[in-house]
This record gives sequence, structure tokens and C-alpha cells, in this order.
Amino acid sequence: MQGLIQHFPLTTNAILEYGNRVFHHKRIITYLPGGKRHEYTFGEMYLRTKQLANALTDTLGIKPGDTVGTFAWNHGPHVELYYGISGIGAICHTINIRLSSNQIEYIINHSEDKVIFVDATLVPLLERIATQLETVEQFVLLNAPADFSTTLPNTLHYEDLLTEQPDEYDWPEIDENEACGMCYTSGTTGLPKGVLYSHRSTYLHALTIMTPNAGNLSSKDTVLLIVPQFHVMAWGYPYLCVMAGANMVMPSSNLQPAALIDILQREKVTRANGVPTIWLGIYHELKQNPPAEKLALEEYVVGGSALPKSLIAGFEKDFGIRGVHAWGMTETSPLGTLSRLQSKHEELSDDEQLTIRAKQGIAFPGIELRIVAEDGTPIPRDGETMGELQVRGAWVISSYFKTLNKESFTDDGWFRTGDVSTIDEDSYMEIKDRTKDLIKSGGEWISSVALESALMAHPNVKEAAVVAIPDKKWVERPLACVVPIDENNGVTEEELIDLLSRDFVSYQIPHDFVFLPEVPKTSVGKFDKKEIRRRHAAGELS
Repeated sequence: MQGLIQHFPLTTNAILEYGNRVFHHKRIITYLPGGKRHEYTFGEMYLRTKQLANALTDTLGIKPGDTVGTFAWNHGPHVELYYGISGIGAICHTINIRLSSNQIEYIINHSEDKVIFVDATLVPLLERIATQLETVEQFVLLNAPADFSTTLPNTLHYEDLLTEQPDEYDWPEIDENEACGMCYTSGTTGLPKGVLYSHRSTYLHALTIMTPNAGNLSSKDTVLLIVPQFHVMAWGYPYLCVMAGANMVMPSSNLQPAALIDILQREKVTRANGVPTIWLGIYHELKQNPPAEKLALEEYVVGGSALPKSLIAGFEKDFGIRGVHAWGMTETSPLGTLSRLQSKHEELSDDEQLTIRAKQGIAFPGIELRIVAEDGTPIPRDGETMGELQVRGAWVISSYFKTLNKESFTDDGWFRTGDVSTIDEDSYMEIKDRTKDLIKSGGEWISSVALESALMAHPNVKEAAVVAIPDKKWVERPLACVVPIDENNGVTEEELIDLLSRDFVSYQIPHDFVFLPEVPKTSVGKFDKKEIRRRHAAGELS
């Protein structure tokens, strides 16, 4: 017997309507390239989104199920595109601007984008490949001056497009299981793979992440969205903030540490999200140039890879800002876990609490995790035994777009993440490494992530990436690539070996070090270990 409950579709339209009805006065603030500030309300965004919906259907001829691309930084119009495209039943495809030209061309053709909305500053990236784009019929220019010149064919200006439209639009009825968004993986191990998010998965993700045990957002907050909107929907925050009624601050391309700190101060930001490299940069900038007034920032969520414990402790000790670890993937819509202390941990020492907080955390309701051995047998939740992390849940993919990839899924329906992890008795998960990045030396496993975290605890180390390199005797040995904070007052190999010897046994400690001005990064800001290994093999590291 089924329950006697009304059917209410969980769609992005429902999020938008709620945000306008309850939080129409809340603000979206954008810092455009060059620092120009723009501010408007959720209510104004709502009306412009309805104008956009009219333009998509009447002027651009977009139909339900069509894919529409965005090639843009974080700003108000990009939020409008999130809601307007999905609101008419089409699919919002956020294209990663940091991919190579060949990868961008591939994913636009693979996704069959009909129209692309592109920031004026990013137009040159598309001009290079425009003739190879097979399905794109129209380009719409965002934040472009009236006299903007481009070789892109069939261009319209976004503001002109909206001005011609009424701000009344009746949203169509949409099945909550229909696709609303699309992202592609970063393609570090092959061609990027498409991931389709449904209205239902997007709604449930936002509803869950805003809760106290998760993102802990409310209408009292002002949130700086540092994670790009082209990277896994900015971790879902454009939906989450509208649902929670939190002010959104969008930095556009102003991602330098000093610029972000200036925005944090000006807007009295209370929450922010970002990858570790962003927070490393902000921390060191704050240390070198302390602000005159204490930041209003209460906590930041960090994901993409682990932030060293020393940095989590440093932020809290030096600036009173709490760091919260999260974990997710493009394939998990994207967040799957977050690390907050439970009441039982309140009596623990600061160091013991920090050890827990440095883990990637507990799975959200609706998400399940398990770790398995190489033969597929379950591994006990003892916090020590490592295994492959697998995940399933209400916002985890069931397959890739147009691609089978059966090897990514188990026979009983779990997604294989490629992460090597532990889970403790309280269900806190900790990423030990990516499967491809673990180092096997003399038959023993070494975690590159653990070494990196320890190296970055040195006061004069800004970044550290560790990779496996071939060794005749041990098969593999760790190579440490280190970026000093102060090039004129460098750190020595001897200092780093001494530091590591406090927490690692001798076979785990690297004896090969390379000092670099910067560690290569992937398109989403992670250390590009594939590129480091390539450079080492080619003799380009010195």
C-alpha cells in the first residue's frame, strides 16, 4: 500500500520559486574583471530568469531535452542561466574553461550543445575552435560592451536578448527525474566523461547540504563562491544558497589571494568554499599582510583534495576561521561527505579533534560508503585498513553520458571512486590517496597525500606534491616536489627529511627532492601528478 501524499516534483524551478517567494530581498553580488561591483536581489534575478526562459524558447528555439552550454566565470547572469535553462526543461552544460582546446571541442560536440553563452573575456578560447563545433547554432555574449568584436558566428548580446522579453513565464511541468545539468570530468585519465544531473538529485543535494551537520547554511549567511560555476556546478552552491536564503558573492575571475581577501572584507562574508590551493594562497597572504580588521569569515569548506592539518590549525589559531573538509566527485553531484565533530568528541583534546576534522568526514543521509579489498571483499571500519572507496546514493550517477564504462561500477550497483580510503568505527572516511597515485616501494604502500600534508606543515613550504618514480631496487620510490614560500630563504632537503622522520618510518621518507616555483595544476586546481611524472621521465625537473 502506498502512502497518501501529494506528488510535488523536486525541480530547480521549485528552488527558484521558493527563493523568490521567501528570500526575494537577498542579494547576489558580483565582482567583475577589473573589480567592478554589481549587486541585485534574488527577486530581480528571478524576473531576469523568466526573461531568459522566454528568450531561450522564443528567440533561440531551445526545446526540452536540448543541451545549452555556458562558458563563463562566476557571476549573476551565470546563476540566471543555471535556473533559466533547466527551468524550461533543457540541460545546462557548464563547460570547464581550463580544459585544453581539444578537450573543450570534444565535450561541446559530445554533449551536442545548441547554444553557448560565453563571457566576453573568454571568447578567444572559443574562436580557436568555432569551426570544429558541429552542433552550435548560436553564441550569446555575456558582459560584453556594445562594440565588442569577435570572429564567432551568429552572436547575440545577453542583455539585448533579455531586454526584448517579458518577465512573465509559466514554467512547464517537468518530471523530477529529467536531466537539468551536465558536467564533464576533468579528463586526467582519458577523454572527459559526461555526467547528467537530474532535477531530483540537484534538489535533494541542496536540501541536504544546507543542514547543520553538513554545510550549515542559513539566511543569516553571506557566501563567497570561490569554486567556479564551471566546476561541478560550484559544488551546488547556486542552488543551495537560493534554497537557504544566503547572500551570494561571486568573484568572477578575481581569484588572486589578495583580491579574495578584499572581497571577504568588503562583503563581510561568513562562509566560503574552495580547493586547497586557494586556501593555501589565502592563508599565506593573510600571514604576510594581516588585515586591519578581523574577517567576518566563520568557516570555509575545502574539497578537491586534502588540506594539511597544519593549515587547518593555522587558520583557526591565527585568524579564528574554522576549516571543514568535504569530499565529492563530479559523479556524486558533487558532495558526498563532510567532516564535523559530534557531541561525543567535545571532551577530546584539540589535537585529537583536529585529527578527526582533517578526515573527509561522514556520508550525508542518502549517501552510502564502503571500502573493499582488491578481491571485492568488505574491509572493516577500523580507521586503519585501506581499501577502494565505493559509493551509492540519491545523487550518485548510474552511468556516464553516452558511455558504458562498466568497469566504473560493481555488479551490485556501487560506483568505484578510484580513491583509496579508510573508514573508522564512527563512519568518518579519510582519503589516503588516489589508486593511481599510491606508491608501492619494496612491496609496501606509501600514501602520497600523507607525505604532502606533512611537508606542507613546514613553515617555509607553500606547496608540496609527491609522486612515484621508478627505482631499480624498490620498484618505486617517492619524489617530493616542493615550492618554498620564500625563494630567498629556502628550505633544505635535510630539514624536510628531519621533519618527516617524526611521523614516518624510513622506507616511507623521500630522498629525492625537487624545488619548484610552482606545482603544475589540473583544470580544477589539483596537483597535476600526471604532468609531474611526465616531466620527470623527460628529464625536465631540476
